[in-house]
Amino acid sequence: MAMEGNSSFWMEPGIYSAAQVAGWKKVTDAVHAKGGRIFLQIWHGGRACHPLLNTGAQPVAPSAIPITGDEVLTPEGKKPYVEPRALRDDELPGIVAGFKKAAENARTAGFDGVEVHGANGYLLDEFLRDGANKRSGPYGGSIENRARLLCEVIEAVCSVWGGNRVGVRLSPLNSFNSMIDSDPVMLISKVAAMLNRFNLAYLHVMRGDFFQQQKGDVLTPARAHFKGVLIANMGYSAEEAEQAIADGKVDAVAFGTPFLANPDLPARIKAKAPLNAPDAATFYTPGPQGYTDYPPMAA
Repeated sequence: MAMEGNSSFWMEPGIYSAAQVAGWKKVTDAVHAKGGRIFLQIWHGGRACHPLLNTGAQPVAPSAIPITGDEVLTPEGKKPYVEPRALRDDELPGIVAGFKKAAENARTAGFDGVEVHGANGYLLDEFLRDGANKRSGPYGGSIENRARLLCEVIEAVCSVWGGNRVGVRLSPLNSFNSMIDSDPVMLISKVAAMLNRFNLAYLHVMRGDFFQQQKGDVLTPARAHFKGVLIANMGYSAEEAEQAIADGKVDAVAFGTPFLANPDLPARIKAKAPLNAPDAATFYTPGPQGYTDYPPMAA
């Protein structure tokens, strides 16, 4: 969920105004009325933001390196990403404060916890991976330095929620948003170990790359170094997920697009029923089409 002035999608929802908090309270109340639990994912778009989405402001990033080979949807149509401005070290406490405020607002809105989004080429991931972070000083160079901002954000968010209500999502292999790292296995190994001190609810790792440009096993080192609950996702079938959990490779598997297309996904999996196919043309579009109009399993 975006913080103020950091939208990377047109009409992206946020958690920074009183009206947004009130709107989310309706959502959390509805979830709780059905006996559910709901975490809010909080993020800063970093260089994936665009001036047309943020009152003309130049996006910020660890280094002045733009996203290439893709365009962003704006009110004026698709536009190339612009070169971001490299953040100064003295601006980073403000970034941390923004995450903390989002975490506080999530509590007020009735969420059960938050997930810190350190994946998919947004700001925290940009600091983590050396393809986007060319800084010197305390926030660049070594993995420990590149992970400093992530850890500062997690510490601030945990001060609001307690670690057992905070999750973290990482994507060491995913090349989405022009991302790459020279050693993703070492990156996840070290970062997973660093996260143990926060006693997190979980670590959520994307196991692959949307575009298949980078390959490797990042779950085995995550499992070896992280002492808490490990959740994996990306391309699992129900059968593979069940086997991965039975083998102790992960503690849980998250499903994304299958859940979007199948609101009754657990029941379908249990019944071994066929799944609806998700319609990618309706992803990230407004209105009910592609969100609430997929048919439920036949009685």
